[in-house]
Amino acid sequence: MEQVTLKHKRTTLERADKFISPVYFNDVNLRGRLYRDNHPLKSITHYAAPGRVPYQQAVKGKFTKTEIGQSFGPTWSTHWFQLEIEIPDNMKGEEVHLLWNSNSEALVWQGGNPIQGLSGDYDRISFPLSKVLGKNKTRCSLYVEMACNRILGEGKDSMIGPPDMNKTFTLSQAEIAVFDREVYELIIDIETLHDMAKHMTEETERGYQALYTMNQMINMLDLDDRATYSKAHQLAKKFFQQRNGQSQHTLYAMGHAHMDSAWLWPYAETVRKCARSWSCTIRLMEQYPHFTFTCSQAQQYEWVKDNYPGLYTQIKEFVKKGRFIPVGGTWVEMDGNIPSGEAFVRQFLYGQRFFMKEFNKKCSEFWLPDTFGYSPQLPQIMKLFGISRFLTQKLSWSLVNKFPHHTFWWEGIDGSRVLSHFPPGDSYEMHGKVEEVLRTIKNYKDKGRSNKSVYLFGFGDGGNGPSEDMLVRMSRLQDVDGLPKVQPKTPQDFFSDVEKEDCGNLCRWRGELYLELHNGTYTTHAKVKKMNRFCEFRLHDVEFLASMAHIQSLIKKAAYKFPTEELHRLWKLLLLNQFHDVLPGTSIGLVYEDAHQYYDDIVASCQKLSSDALASIIADSAQSNPVSMVINCMGWHRKEVVTMSQSTGTPAKKQKKSPELVQIDSQGNTLAMLTVPSYGYAEAKSVKCEKPCSIEKKQNGTFILHNEYLSAEIDNLGRIITLTLNGEERNAISSEPGCYGNQFVMYDDIPLYWDAWDVMDYHLETRKPVLLSTKKTTIQDQGPLRVSLVVEIKISDRSSIKQVISLDTGSPYLRFQTQVDWHENRKFLKVEFPTSVHSMSATYEIQFGHHQRTNHNNTSWDWAQFEVFGHKWAAISEHNFGVAVLNDSKYGYSTRDGVMRLSLLRSPKSPDKDADMGTHSFTYAVMPFQGTFQSAGVIQAAYELNNPLDVHTLNLPKGVQESKSFFSVDNPQVILETIKKSEDLDNALILRLYESYGGQAKVKLTADLPFTSVKRCNGLEEILDNEVTSDLEVIGRQITLSFKPFEIISLLLKF
Repeated sequence: MEQVTLKHKRTTLERADKFISPVYFNDVNLRGRLYRDNHPLKSITHYAAPGRVPYQQAVKGKFTKTEIGQSFGPTWSTHWFQLEIEIPDNMKGEEVHLLWNSNSEALVWQGGNPIQGLSGDYDRISFPLSKVLGKNKTRCSLYVEMACNRILGEGKDSMIGPPDMNKTFTLSQAEIAVFDREVYELIIDIETLHDMAKHMTEETERGYQALYTMNQMINMLDLDDRATYSKAHQLAKKFFQQRNGQSQHTLYAMGHAHMDSAWLWPYAETVRKCARSWSCTIRLMEQYPHFTFTCSQAQQYEWVKDNYPGLYTQIKEFVKKGRFIPVGGTWVEMDGNIPSGEAFVRQFLYGQRFFMKEFNKKCSEFWLPDTFGYSPQLPQIMKLFGISRFLTQKLSWSLVNKFPHHTFWWEGIDGSRVLSHFPPGDSYEMHGKVEEVLRTIKNYKDKGRSNKSVYLFGFGDGGNGPSEDMLVRMSRLQDVDGLPKVQPKTPQDFFSDVEKEDCGNLCRWRGELYLELHNGTYTTHAKVKKMNRFCEFRLHDVEFLASMAHIQSLIKKAAYKFPTEELHRLWKLLLLNQFHDVLPGTSIGLVYEDAHQYYDDIVASCQKLSSDALASIIADSAQSNPVSMVINCMGWHRKEVVTMSQSTGTPAKKQKKSPELVQIDSQGNTLAMLTVPSYGYAEAKSVKCEKPCSIEKKQNGTFILHNEYLSAEIDNLGRIITLTLNGEERNAISSEPGCYGNQFVMYDDIPLYWDAWDVMDYHLETRKPVLLSTKKTTIQDQGPLRVSLVVEIKISDRSSIKQVISLDTGSPYLRFQTQVDWHENRKFLKVEFPTSVHSMSATYEIQFGHHQRTNHNNTSWDWAQFEVFGHKWAAISEHNFGVAVLNDSKYGYSTRDGVMRLSLLRSPKSPDKDADMGTHSFTYAVMPFQGTFQSAGVIQAAYELNNPLDVHTLNLPKGVQESKSFFSVDNPQVILETIKKSEDLDNALILRLYESYGGQAKVKLTADLPFTSVKRCNGLEEILDNEVTSDLEVIGRQITLSFKPFEIISLLLKF
C-alpha cells in the first residue's frame, strides 16, 4: 500500500518554486526544458549608427563582424545588427525562437518594418522566428536595432539618479532554439497553483487544494517521458475548471503599457519605446483573439504614424476591431495641476480631434493613471469634450490618508460629475499574478456598492507592454473557484456595466483629488514653469491678434493668411512639455534641453506671428508715420504704467519737458501711464499723472512707498514692516514679534527618496530666515509714475538675491522683481507674508476658477496639505478685508495660521543634477484689499501682472482708428479668456468665457466685428442643441448670456 505523506506547506511551496526556477536546478527541473536544441546564428554583423537613424539609413551603413560577449555603448547611442539565420533540419516543423539579449532595449526589423521589441530587463528576449518565417522557409535575414539604455534609463547611483553617460551593454545571447510550448503551459499551471497556495489565507481550503494539486503534478511529471506532460496538465485543467459563483467580484482585465513621453530618457527615445512596445502588442493580438489593449496619448500615436507607418497601419486595423483601444482623449498624459485652463482645453481638443480623424473615435474616458494630483476643474473640462468617465491610480501613493473610494462620483467646482475609478490593485502595471488579484479584492473600498474593478496589466515605459506570460496566466484565472473572476474586457465594458448596475450606490467626492506626495513638483525646475506660463500667455495673445487679422481680412478681402498649421505646431510643443514628468520638473537633464528648445521656438514664432498680425490689423504701411501703439490682449479696459524703451517711446528730450506725463526710470527707459480698451489697441498717448506715487527714507533707515491705494514701510532687508490701505489704520502684516512681509526663508529639503518630486512635512521644522544684506538698500526710482528701491541679500556663500521693490501710480499691489543666483544643495527657498487676517481658509486660483483650502491643521487631511498648488494668485480674507499674493511664474503655496508662503526655488540633485542651478528672475506682488478678493479686482490684477501691456511701433495710415476694442464684457465676474479662430470654419471665431467669482452671473458681450450668428458650442467646437443655446440674447452686436458658478461657456461666432 502506497504511503500518504503529510505535507509541510513551506517545503512543498519551495519544491514547486525550484521546479520551475530559471536559476536553480536548471539541469533537472522543468524550466530547463523550456528551450532545447540551441543553435548559433549563421553570422552577426554590426554597425555603430551616428544616432537614432531610420531603418533606411541604417541598413546602408558599414556592417562588420561581431560576436557574443562584445560590449556596445555609450549610453543613448544606437547600434544595428544584421543577423543571418539558418534553421537546421532537426528544428524543421518546430516552434523556433530567436533568443537575443543585449541587456538593453532592442527592436527586431524585417523587410523594413518593426516586428517586435526585445528587452533584457523583464526577460523579454524571445522572438518567435518560425511564426514570421512560415512553414517552409528555413533562412532569413533580420536586423536588430539596439538602444544603449534599459527600460528605466541609466541612473548612476539609483534608478532616479542622473544618468551614467558612459555605460556599455554586453551582447550575452544571440542564438536560435526550439521553444517547447507544452513545457511552457505546465510552467504556468504550476506557477499559478503555487501562487494560489502561497497567497490565499490559511483559513481558505481552496489554497490547500491548489497546494496538493501542484504537488501531485510534480510527482506525476517524468521529464524524460512526455506522456506524463499531458496527464499533469489535465490535473491542472480540472482544478481551473472549477468555477466561481455568480456574485464573485469581477476584474475587467485590460492590456496596458503606461508610456512616459519623457522621464529618465529623452523624447526621442520614447518614439522608439512606442514602436518596441506596440509591435509586441500587435504580435500578441495576432495570437490571442480576446486580448484587448488600452493606449492613451495622441502625441505617441502621431510619433508612430510619422516614424513607423507600417506598424501604424497594423494598429489602425486592430483599432477597427475594437481591440487596440485609444483612450484618454488628450494630447499627452499631462500634469494635473500646473497647466492653465486653456491648456487643459487644448489637451482634449487636439487629442480628441486626432482620434476622431485617425480612428473615427471619440474617447469617452479620461485616462490619467500617473500624475501628481488632479485639479477640481477637470470634471467640467472633461464634460466639455463628451467625456464622462475618469480612470487614474496615483492617489494610492498618498502618504498620510488612504483615499476612501475606488469607484465613485467626482464632482468639480462647478458641480459637474464624472464616474471615476481607481484600480484597487494599486498599480497600472499588473503581471497576471494571483497575488495581484487577491490584493485587488482585499483593497477594494466599495464592496457592496459595486463588485467590479479594472485590472491593468503590462510592463510600462518600454517594457513592451503585456507579455504572453501574462495572457496565459490570466487564462487560468478567468473563472476559477476561490479567486475573483479575471475577464478580458474594455473600458467601455467596465464603465457601462457600472453605469447600468451600480450608479445609485456610489459615493461622491467634491473638489480636488490631492496627492499627499510629490508636492515638490509645484516648484522644481522653476525655469520650465516660468516658460510654461509665459508661453501660455504668448499663445493666448497671438491667437487673439491673428484671429482679428483674419476676420478683418475676410471682411476687407485682404491678403492675410491665418497661420493654422504653425499655431497647431506651437500648441502641440507646449502640450508635449506639459507631460506629467516634464512640467513638474522630474525628468533627466537631457529632457530639459529639448524642452527649452521648444519653449524658445514657441516664443520666437509667436513674436513673428504677432508682428505679422498687428501689421495686418493696423494696415501697417511704410508710407505712413511710425506711431507707438499699445496692445491689450485682456478682456477689460486697462490703465497702467507701461515701460517703453527709448527706441519705442517718445524721444527723451521731449519727455523731460513733460514730467507729469512720463518718467525716465533708472535704466533709461521711458515710463508712461497709458490707457487701452478691452481686447484692442490704442495709440500710446501718455495720460497725465493726477496722483503721483512717492518714496521717502525715514530717519530710522526704513523706506515708505506710497500711492493712492496703499502705503508700505520697508526695512533695509526689503521686508515689509507695515502695509496699509490708504485711509485705513490696519496693518495687513501680522503684529506678532518677528513677523515681516517679504521675508525670505530657507528650509532643508531632503526627502525620503523621490528627490525632485517630494518635499516632506518635516522640512517645515528647519525654517531659517535670510537676514544678511550685502549692500546698502538704495532708492532707485522716485516717481511720479513709479517708485522703487533695490535690495541685495546674501543667502549663503554660493547664492544671493537682488530685488527691486516697486510701486506704480494706480497700482493696487506692491511688486517684487526678483533675481536669484542659486547654487544650493537640497535647500528650499520661500518667501513669507504673515498676515493679520483671521480666517479658517485660504483661496487659490486654479484653472478657470479658484479653490479653497484650510488655514489650519485640525485633521490629518488638513496637515497633509502642507504644500499645495495654485496659479497666478492666492488670497486669505475675513469680512471686508484680505491679502493676496500674486506671481508671474510660481505654483507652490502654503498658508497656515495666516502666514502665506510662496515657494520660489528648490535644489534637488536627482534625476537632474543641475536642476534649478543658475540665475532666476521672477516677479511676485502683495495686494491688500477691502471687501472681497473678487470685488477688489485680485483676479484681474493677477492677469495684468502676468501679461503687461505691450507697446509696438507701427506705421499707422490715415483713417485708421487710433483706438479700438474688438470685444468687451460689462461684468468683471466673467472673464473672456480666449478668442481664437474656429478649427473647422474659416469664417468663424470661438470665444471662451468663464464665471470667475463662484456665483451666478449675467453678462453682456459686445463685439466690434459684424458677426452674422452666434451659437454655444462644446469644447470640440460642435454646436450645441437649441435648448442649451436658448439663453443667448442677441441685439445688434451685443450678446447677453447667463452663467452658473465657475461655468465655462464657448461661443461660435460666424462672420
